[in-house]
Amino acid sequence: MRQSQKTEQQADRLSRIGLENQKYTRARSTDYGEGKGMSVTIQDLVLDRNNLNQAYLRVKRNKGAAGIDGMTVDDLLPYLRENKTELITSLRDGNYKPVPVKRVEIPKPNGDVRKLGIPTVVDRMVQQAVAQVLTPIFERVFSDNSFGFRPHRGAQDAIARVVNLYNQGYRRVVDLDLKAYFDNVNHDLMIKYLRQYIDDPWTLRLIRKFLTSGVLDHGLFARSDKGTPQGGPLSPLLANIYLNELDKELTRRGHHFVRYADDCNIYVKSQRAGERVMRSITRFLEKRLKVKVNSDKTKVGSPLRLKFLGFSLGVDRNSAYARPAKQSQQRVKQALKLLTKRNRGVSLIKMFEEIQQKMRGWLQYYSIGKLTGFIHRLDQWLRARIRQYIWKQWKKFKTKVINLQRLGLSYRDACVFASTRKGYWRTAHSKTLSYSLTNRKLEHLGLINMSKTLQSIQSD
Repeated sequence: MRQSQKTEQQADRLSRIGLENQKYTRARSTDYGEGKGMSVTIQDLVLDRNNLNQAYLRVKRNKGAAGIDGMTVDDLLPYLRENKTELITSLRDGNYKPVPVKRVEIPKPNGDVRKLGIPTVVDRMVQQAVAQVLTPIFERVFSDNSFGFRPHRGAQDAIARVVNLYNQGYRRVVDLDLKAYFDNVNHDLMIKYLRQYIDDPWTLRLIRKFLTSGVLDHGLFARSDKGTPQGGPLSPLLANIYLNELDKELTRRGHHFVRYADDCNIYVKSQRAGERVMRSITRFLEKRLKVKVNSDKTKVGSPLRLKFLGFSLGVDRNSAYARPAKQSQQRVKQALKLLTKRNRGVSLIKMFEEIQQKMRGWLQYYSIGKLTGFIHRLDQWLRARIRQYIWKQWKKFKTKVINLQRLGLSYRDACVFASTRKGYWRTAHSKTLSYSLTNRKLEHLGLINMSKTLQSIQSD
């Protein structure tokens, strides 16, 4: 076992002992006069005015859909002005009752749907207030190999760790796939794992109320005997607390792994070792944590062929690098294809704004990868799509002639080109249209230059 692994195990044990000794019914806070020897409960910290204000601002900033009561984030402040005292009193007395979440289904790229549970904005604010207090507590015990839904950690950090592990010689990966993880979390086990680090009955009761608040699906109420619905501010933290037990087990066994929420990859040096680990960890997850492993999607393979968080690995001179997975490349191209359909009938300004909004986030996410060549080809293809769209918009012969003249063609050449019988896509690739609707002119009109944008992001 490497020294770093031993250190992590020891740190986890010491942190756990420290937290258990403190029992975390109480926590020190400068706001309450730590220097004067005062201590406050987690309940006090959650209901602290500053904490609640921060929770409100976070919910307001995140926006999001209304819950089953129809209250929007814009309605929240007027509601609080009128009902703040009653809300805090009900929370303090333990009489607060969360409202069932609204079921929303989001299509996934593979054709399935992701089930979200949208709490009311009031419930979201309360959950956020609880999460703000509990997050620092659990950040002390979470694994260094966990990256999802944690402050100052993200997918790019996870991928950097993956690249590093491959370069260390871990050329096989156990790609774990948990079946509907968020819908199958065992509530009793969740409370048990929470109680390992916090022994505050008020907090535990409130969290259980959120877990069991139920779901309203197409007007029908359903009990929630298990699961922590995606969509609430508290769910990501609870998901990490639950799977921290997996992290501790993997660390105890001396495994190298990277986990992002419910996506977990374990890195080994041989196929045989990977298959052995896959069998044993599957037993642990299903028997100890009561979550279902998707046997069809869980596999052992090469990081060069399997994707993780939208990335795959490539190798250059025996050194690995990250790159967008083929599926990620295909999806972004398909998204651009839909935005640039020649029969959409939207203005170029609006289309360019939509493209910019889509691609800036995409380029930012994948900027740690090697994608210069792909982006160069995508730029060329996108410009051809835009030329096709513009040619379709011009429609009439006269309009084409006038616009071609404005772009620098003579009247005779404009008439000849405007009368072409080629299809839109072939016309978009013609030298005449490429030389008249130049890359610079398209950029001047507002079309994003993805290659330049990528360079700018990577140089920052």
